[in-house]
Amino acid sequence: MTTSQLQNSEYHAFYQTYIDKLPDENLISILKDQKEEFVIFLKGLQEEDLKFSYAEGKWTVAQSLQHIIDTERIFQYRALTIAREDLTPLPGFDHDAYVPASKADRRSLSGFIREFEMVRDAGIALFESFQEEMYCKIGEASKSQLSPRAAGFISAGHQKHHLVLFKSQYGL
Repeated sequence: MTTSQLQNSEYHAFYQTYIDKLPDENLISILKDQKEEFVIFLKGLQEEDLKFSYAEGKWTVAQSLQHIIDTERIFQYRALTIAREDLTPLPGFDHDAYVPASKADRRSLSGFIREFEMVRDAGIALFESFQEEMYCKIGEASKSQLSPRAAGFISAGHQKHHLVLFKSQYGL
């Protein structure tokens, strides 16, 4: 199962930019490779980097890291719910409300690294547990159709999007 196998009907068009950032490879391989790449990136940061924001009103590095982790968890839950054929429409989430509530600026770099690794590992285990037919189930999240495989690719693309921002906007 690769990104080129996704159908546009499996996700909202908004997420195309995230999916476009990914190689046309197997979801599990992408998640594992990204984990390694992102952890190496994070280990190159300093504690003081967490407080940096590239412009007034923009998230700090710490807030962005918490956002990545929160989003990953949410998309894992969406994938699980849909794969298990729970037809309950899943709500959207207000990422702008999550950021201040997270108190991310009080956290340590080692804490972020540990949590990211654990959340990503949980996602890898989740996606590895799915049978082939589970990946293509369709459910509703944020008032749009979503498949578990699309949720996995979106999560990976979202993390890649923020890594690019860390390098281009934050200069890290």
